[in-house]
Amino acid sequence: MTTRVVRVWKGYGTAEGADRYCREHFSTMVLPQLQALSGFLDANVLVRSVNDVTEVVVATVWESIDAVRAFAGDEYERAVVEPIVGDLLERFDDEVTHFTLAVAARPVTARTGPFE
Repeated sequence: MTTRVVRVWKGYGTAEGADRYCREHFSTMVLPQLQALSGFLDANVLVRSVNDVTEVVVATVWESIDAVRAFAGDEYERAVVEPIVGDLLERFDDEVTHFTLAVAARPVTARTGPFE
């Protein structure tokens, strides 16, 4: 099995700012750039509201830590955040967290099994 890496970043703001981050920034600007990179596999953006703060979690999946380094550079544990994000979210993490993907599951079909 190939070792895949999940890169996780978090930002915090208002519900409106988080929505704009997802629709206007991530979906239209960030995602197309990621999709053009060798080694990029998947992205998920998670949003939840707790009290008056909306948390945004971006989890990207990569073929390897080398693919992450090709995207983020030598200081790959630093977040890659464009200046516009400061206008959309009130604060965000300067560091990211990397995980090794241990299990990835999809619905069972006639052609595949339950796990990859």
